Amino acid sequence: MEKQFVRFATATARFAGKPWTFFGCLAIVLVWAVSGPVFGFSQTWQLVINTGTTIVTFLMVFLIQNTQNRDGAAMQAKLDELLHAVSAADERFIGIEHLTDRDLGRILAEVEARGQRLHDDAQLPIVATRAEDESARARSAAPKPSRKRVAARRKAAA
Repeated sequence: MEKQFVRFATATARFAGKPWTFFGCLAIVLVWAVSGPVFGFSQTWQLVINTGTTIVTFLMVFLIQNTQNRDGAAMQAKLDELLHAVSAADERFIGIEHLTDRDLGRILAEVEARGQRLHDDAQLPIVATRAEDESARARSAAPKPSRKRVAARRKAAA
């Protein structure tokens, strides 16, 4: 039953997030608004849209919450795995999402203070792909040409 609900919630959230779903709902509201004069703007006419939107909103809250909970749990598992896999990482961070808000606040303050100390020199981090990092490492590890070779290259180029 749980797997079926997960599939249903995922499909519904995916469908609800599409532009055409929005335009479909907008069309329903416009048809309802245009039909107002036909029904004399009666209480029943108003009750139709109020009831429909209330039911849809009520159900969507639970479906979206389910999807967000699973996304959050998957993200947390991935981060925990990275903390475990990176040797320089502090594995004590694994599972901190279960701490109290007060404890999390203290940890966040310490991490932000460390980040501030790292960035006090006003240099932004360099964003590079893994291939660019490996290329830079290879260039820095390559033997540097001697002064004689550099002079010979300049002389040959001139």
